Amino acid sequence: MLADRVLPLSGVHNFRDYGGYAVEGGGRLRDGMLWRSAHHVEAVDADLAAIDALGIETIIDLRGDDEREIHPCRRSENFAGRVLFAGGITAGLAPHLQAAGGAIDVETARARMIDTYAGMPYRSALVATLRLYLSALVEYDTPSLVHCVAGKDRTGFAVAIVHRLLGVHEDDLMHDYLLTNSAGKIEERIAQGAAHIRQRYGAEIKDDAIRALMSVNPAYLDAALATVRRDHGDIPGYAEAVLNFTPAMREALIDRLVV
Repeated sequence: MLADRVLPLSGVHNFRDYGGYAVEGGGRLRDGMLWRSAHHVEAVDADLAAIDALGIETIIDLRGDDEREIHPCRRSENFAGRVLFAGGITAGLAPHLQAAGGAIDVETARARMIDTYAGMPYRSALVATLRLYLSALVEYDTPSLVHCVAGKDRTGFAVAIVHRLLGVHEDDLMHDYLLTNSAGKIEERIAQGAAHIRQRYGAEIKDDAIRALMSVNPAYLDAALATVRRDHGDIPGYAEAVLNFTPAMREALIDRLVV
């Protein structure tokens, strides 16, 4: 159940376990090994203690260097693991902020989000960090956490890649992606996003456009996956060609995370 998979934190949005799904050929993903969230800039001490209790030893930060500098994440004093990121500049723009430029109505907002997702498989900073993420999942047999800013766009794409490589059915892959619209404090997250978007682009952006930017939509992820399929046939082909993820690494990943 969703309630069993969401960690109710006061200062970190969309924190949940994305394991547990059945996989093609039998078995299911291990619970408690694959976590995702938004960034931890506003995490309180109680949040950090709850995260500590999960035993997470690898954190993958999908943000660019400039995003990390502007919004440094809080880590527990007890955290002794590794934080992986490849570096690179994103002009401080998460995908929803990139799409927000000039988006003053819902149709424009959705169209811009679809265009942004369509280019996501080749965003250089994201690709470089996804390579680190997949390698870490193969190398370390301990819980991991992946996050970006809002934990919905770059993180959603990263989770979709991992799910498909592990054999999660595409219906379940999409189901997990769409949980962002119901897991945790979505209204609070949308309100925070609205403040940032309007501060950057102007108060005239309509409420329904803000919601389109700060939510997830099947058409968004479909646009990213369509790019993958157009150029590489499927996600394993994309992972091998772009993310340097070999078939042997995929076998090792399945051995580690499927029970």
